[in-house]
Amino acid sequence: MTLRALVDVESLHGIVLCSSVPQLVREYDGFAEPWTGAELLVLGPGVAAGVPIRYDDPREVGPDRIANAVAARERHGTPCVVVDFGTSTNFDVVSAAGEFAGGVLAPGIEISMDALFARAARLPSVQFVAPERVISQTTVAALQSGLVYGFAGQVDAIVDRIREELGAPSAPVVATGGLAELIAPHSRTITVVDQELTLQGLRLVWRRNHE
Repeated sequence: MTLRALVDVESLHGIVLCSSVPQLVREYDGFAEPWTGAELLVLGPGVAAGVPIRYDDPREVGPDRIANAVAARERHGTPCVVVDFGTSTNFDVVSAAGEFAGGVLAPGIEISMDALFARAARLPSVQFVAPERVISQTTVAALQSGLVYGFAGQVDAIVDRIREELGAPSAPVVATGGLAELIAPHSRTITVVDQELTLQGLRLVWRRNHE
């Protein structure tokens, strides 16, 4: 019912999906054929993404990371770095040759803050917004300062090292994910925010598998 309110289900001829939650994949698989008659393409092992994966075990790479790499190569050139602010903060590296070269996984912003609030009973939950200044005179503003400038600093430190290893000091850095707009203005290394990156990657994977 929710999907019918958002999409003309009868007009669908295909669905392309990436998910790291097997139960959700099964639910969409059960939905696609009976309710839409549409083909379901699940990005994963055996699906041609068009990006060579330089990983010891490619099956370990989350499909969202592959979709991001596909779109980043197409939309922002190579080499480049994707910073995806999700449950974890993913740094995905696309080499000059257009390969998924690996990356970095760090705890996500929301999970980190939830853990802090859970373990420090006197700390209030705060809105995820940037404070007016770094040095804060209230607990709420101090938490917001640590959130914004702490994670922006993490991004810059990791990106500096990635660029050094790549030998590409000016490689573009593409931010995506829920809190990208919050952190990007305070990072010196993020060059562009692309909130459609993962979706565009899925579109490109679908096109490659149906050309």
